[in-house]
Amino acid sequence: MDGSEPGDLVAGAILSGAPVDLQARTVRIYRPAKTATQSGDWHAHHWRMDWDILQKGHRWENPLMGWQSSADFMQGTHLNFKSKEDAVQFAEKQGYEYFVQEPNERRIIPKAYANNFMHSPKKLKKIPTK
Repeated sequence: MDGSEPGDLVAGAILSGAPVDLQARTVRIYRPAKTATQSGDWHAHHWRMDWDILQKGHRWENPLMGWQSSADFMQGTHLNFKSKEDAVQFAEKQGYEYFVQEPNERRIIPKAYANNFMHSPKKLKKIPTK
């Protein structure tokens, strides 16, 4: 594929002259979960796209410190989008293979403290104190 084929969508990586390693990358599109220390959901309003880690042995151990080093320049890179459709359209335009990871929706069960003291016709609940 060199960009001269008929069609309405030509991959941007082909026209830009990006390396072949970058053209064949798989990206993951997902909505990040909120951190456990936050009660708000402000950061869950965007979708994120990041690249999968290369599996061809592009890692080595740093002999001085023993840390893992990598030649993968896209490993720590991510892009934020306002909607899932924007992220999918960008991935298709760039010619990336992608998969969408749908978020787990939070189920909020309404609770009331008074429900602890409601009468139920069942057997009485014994709560041992010792």
